[in-house]
Amino acid sequence: MRFKTCREEILYTVKLIISAKNKNEFTIKEVTEQMNKNKTIYKENTISTHISSKCCINSPSHHATVYNDFQRIKPGIYQLCYETVT
Repeated sequence: MRFKTCREEILYTVKLIISAKNKNEFTIKEVTEQMNKNKTIYKENTISTHISSKCCINSPSHHATVYNDFQRIKPGIYQLCYETVT
């Protein structure tokens, strides 16, 4: 599958992970491992920054463009926000 952006690929991967677990929780490590298995072109630091900062609703806004895709629910544990699921 081809993706236009890192964010698109992360969202796709997160949805696969939470579907397989049947639980709306994931870690950055789970996402990076799955994306690496799928031969992503993105580096782990880029993926991590997207999840923990650029796309995380409860992180300080340090980027010009931010998204409300994920929420940190515990240290190192994230969930997909409801609006992104639909």
